[in-house]
Amino acid sequence: MADVLFVLDPLSSINPHADTSYVMITEALRRGHRPFYTTLDGLALRGSQAWAHARALGPASDEPLAPLVDRGEPEPRPLSSFAVVFMRKDPPVDASFIAATWILDRADTLVLNKPAGLRDLNEKLSMLEFPQLIPDTRLLRKISDLRAALDDMGGSMIVKPLLGYGGKEILRAAHGDPNLSTILEIATADETRWTVAQQFIPEASVGDKRILLVEGEPIGAVLRVPAAGELRDNFHAGGQGIATELNEREWLICSVVGPWLRERGQLFAGIDVIGPYLTEINVTSPTGMQEVNRLGGLEGDATMQAKFWDGVEARLTA
Repeated sequence: MADVLFVLDPLSSINPHADTSYVMITEALRRGHRPFYTTLDGLALRGSQAWAHARALGPASDEPLAPLVDRGEPEPRPLSSFAVVFMRKDPPVDASFIAATWILDRADTLVLNKPAGLRDLNEKLSMLEFPQLIPDTRLLRKISDLRAALDDMGGSMIVKPLLGYGGKEILRAAHGDPNLSTILEIATADETRWTVAQQFIPEASVGDKRILLVEGEPIGAVLRVPAAGELRDNFHAGGQGIATELNEREWLICSVVGPWLRERGQLFAGIDVIGPYLTEINVTSPTGMQEVNRLGGLEGDATMQAKFWDGVEARLTA
């Protein structure tokens, strides 16, 4: 039995029916651990020592999928007093998020995922380490550069904000669209922000595959299918999940990306694949556990959260 700390958004934002952090916490309880939580504003440094205003938490009742509630008043504790600290604050990766990773650098205990990776492995750009696995992808700011990229990509591409998340502000730019100039102006905020331009992949119409990895090994996957008339397939944007298995190409992608993530201390990650291409690597609060569980009818030790905790406990005993 161990005290474990989760860095979360406010409890009211955690959906018991969908949130991956929820099942991570309930699995901790099932295994006899004592979960606590804090929010970003509860983190602090006292000199070089990292602290948190930590609250015990748990389900409001014994009913299935009961919401999480506080189980006591906040208690100032050094992060070193917890066996493991989980950084599960949702994006955006903004100034507050970055500052929190600096605090977590000084936790003097196991932190998952490793804070340096949370800072450095941008979800849109870290995949550039694997040019053989990805579609044509560029980081641009000038509209003239975006127009040139559109020409190079055959007249159709996706534009999305560098620090975007949850499917927000994803747009398709195409030759012949009378709104093309407006789309590029919106994407770059009139050339004031960096924009990721990515080759449009026709297989996107049948969805993208979220693959969950623990210690670099795939543990489950879900095919996210966009709603009718919708470009985006993110669950936050109304995408629907379909049970799926990995094909040969996806196993290859995992075999290349997984060890790279493990070496950088990213115990839990979600990678996205469309057709034959790796399109994103997600290390900041990846989602998908509950969808994989539900579609696969998984229970007990077969669930995604159980496999996650197997990895955590292996680290703790190593």
